[in-house]
Amino acid sequence: MSKRTKKRKPSKIGTLLRMLGVVKPLTSYMILAVVAGTLAFLAVQFIPILGGYAILSGLGLDVPIPIRTIWILLPVLALLRAVLRFAEQRLNHYIAFTLLALVRDKVFGALRRLCPAKLEGKDKGDLVALITSDVELLEVFYAHTISPICIALVTSTIMCVYIGTFHTGLGLLALAAYLCVGIVVPLIISGISGSMGEKVRKHSADLASCVLENIRGLDETIQYDSSRSRMAAMHKQSKVLLWHQNSLNRLTGLNLAIANTFILVFDVLMTVCAGWLYTTGKVGFDGFLIPVLALLSSFGPVSALASLGTTLQNTVASGARVLAILDEEPETEEITGKPEVGFHGAECRKVSFGYGSTPVLRNFSLSIHENQIIGIVGESGCGKSTLLKLLMRFWAVNKGRIGIVDIPKDSEAAAYRDIDLSEINTSNLRDMESYMTQDTQMFKDTIAGNIRIGKLDATKEEVEAACRKASLHDWIMTLPDGYETDVGELGDTLSGGERQRIGLARAFLHDAPFMLLDEPTSNLDSLNEAVILKALRDEAKGKTVLLVSHRKSTMRVADVEIQM
Repeated sequence: MSKRTKKRKPSKIGTLLRMLGVVKPLTSYMILAVVAGTLAFLAVQFIPILGGYAILSGLGLDVPIPIRTIWILLPVLALLRAVLRFAEQRLNHYIAFTLLALVRDKVFGALRRLCPAKLEGKDKGDLVALITSDVELLEVFYAHTISPICIALVTSTIMCVYIGTFHTGLGLLALAAYLCVGIVVPLIISGISGSMGEKVRKHSADLASCVLENIRGLDETIQYDSSRSRMAAMHKQSKVLLWHQNSLNRLTGLNLAIANTFILVFDVLMTVCAGWLYTTGKVGFDGFLIPVLALLSSFGPVSALASLGTTLQNTVASGARVLAILDEEPETEEITGKPEVGFHGAECRKVSFGYGSTPVLRNFSLSIHENQIIGIVGESGCGKSTLLKLLMRFWAVNKGRIGIVDIPKDSEAAAYRDIDLSEINTSNLRDMESYMTQDTQMFKDTIAGNIRIGKLDATKEEVEAACRKASLHDWIMTLPDGYETDVGELGDTLSGGERQRIGLARAFLHDAPFMLLDEPTSNLDSLNEAVILKALRDEAKGKTVLLVSHRKSTMRVADVEIQM
């Protein structure tokens, strides 16, 4: 396998910037959300300020707004606050869920691109956590982080300027208050928490894996009475996750306490400073009352930022996990733009391959001639299944080459060419190969739906014909719902042999010239094995079959037998 340079772990800032880049298609909606949110906060902030002007008017002092206008503005601002707040939340959630759909599409596209080589070694529970909870957590960033940051920046700037019109010092004091609550507090808490958010996400994924493993192994757990040990393992994972989550929750409480302390301190400072300026005659009574009311009512936007020190930990950790999947390079890239190739045989020349540092094949060569059934036998671990996966180009060979023999239509039969798999379009290669694995994957669907995986647009007649070839039709017709019988989750209503024959029917339905069959009779009794082998012999005419099996009886159908 090709060696790739190990990528450096992205920083939190780098992760946030990349997550921010996803918003570009919806920038106009984000601007509208920020404008609506800013106006909503300003509306609620100016209600007590107008109240202050009403008090000044009642004291007989000159105010810039007539008292009647104040009484009209107060209910208008209250109503406007509700409407604008609703609009902001509506826009933010539209943005968030639209972007989550885009992210999900990218994640599933990445998983499809990485399949199967890069996903075989991955923890399935971890993948489930990634495509569910990790992606869901990004909603916090897109709906409750980007817009609040912009709103806090705009509203704080407006309030600093407004308070500064009474006295520059008071405006600077307000600026210091907003900076401390909205920036200093989150940075302090973020520094204290370190990688705690990443640990919470990791242990959450570990617990998901443990639960999934216990569900899948429930039969064995009951049979061998090992429920206590399995439950103990799950409790252990739960306790580890709970400990880290509690630590993060304690930091959230500390975050809130520090932010509220800063708010209280700056409220007192504003009152003291404004009072001192009034007593020294540098500002009038309005210069004392209005700045104090303005600051008291304006901490809403920056208070929302104060909580980001902890809430962003989980979000950034989830974002980093999602981006890591999107950035991961597949073992074999999808090939496009090459001329179409026909199948007239295959060649393996001095192929060497291993999983990591474990070698499986060494200088292996094999000529696969057209219209033959080639049987491959050998001990477990000798590379039989690996050879099929290399022919499917799920992995790339370490050394040597694998090619498809093609005879151009405008050439004589003898003028064939051997084309390396890396020079064949991936879709072209998939069309010319039918691959049946040892363990047939069943989907929660009907029997017909599971067989149609081999050809999604297959007619009912084509599905039935494939099932007859796999000696499956008669059995299906004995079922109450026939082809519309639901197989259950992971095909748990079927026997191993029934699942295997459905896999073989898929391969027949795909109708490719090159069939790769990995242990197609391993779960069948002798009678059914004979029926399947007869079907292979009768129905594989005009096709090339590479048949892997550890059963000697299966090999009697082969034209050529290879010992590995």
